[in-house]
Amino acid sequence: MGMGTASGKRSRRGGVMADINVTPLVDVMLVLLIIFMVAAPMMTQGLEVDLPEATTRALPQTEKPLVLTINKEGELYLRKDKVATASLLAQLQGMPEEQKKEPIYIHADKNVPYGTVMSTLSAVHRAGFEKPSMVTLPEESKK
Repeated sequence: MGMGTASGKRSRRGGVMADINVTPLVDVMLVLLIIFMVAAPMMTQGLEVDLPEATTRALPQTEKPLVLTINKEGELYLRKDKVATASLLAQLQGMPEEQKKEPIYIHADKNVPYGTVMSTLSAVHRAGFEKPSMVTLPEESKK
């Protein structure tokens, strides 16, 4: 090996060969690209964390909220008054506009068919209520 040559090889004219072998560089770059492509989706998803439980007081309400209840027989109750399914839309449309901007809470028994709940929710939307909410119980923690 001669002094001053990187690989000990000389070109045909007797000078030092200054070419870089890019094959290992390309191999390393492709491996890094694959690693980042696999790792990137994992970084955008949330991590599973056990959140603390907290008890808070309910927010004060100035008026009683409007509650629409569907019992397990499929009967409708607006507040505590029984309402016929056919007249629900007319009763909801007859309410004042400022009340339609307030939330309406729909309490539906879990045994009520899905179609019944959805037709009731559709009537609430058609009547012009802006904030319908389905009321559920929190799922029991599985420990």
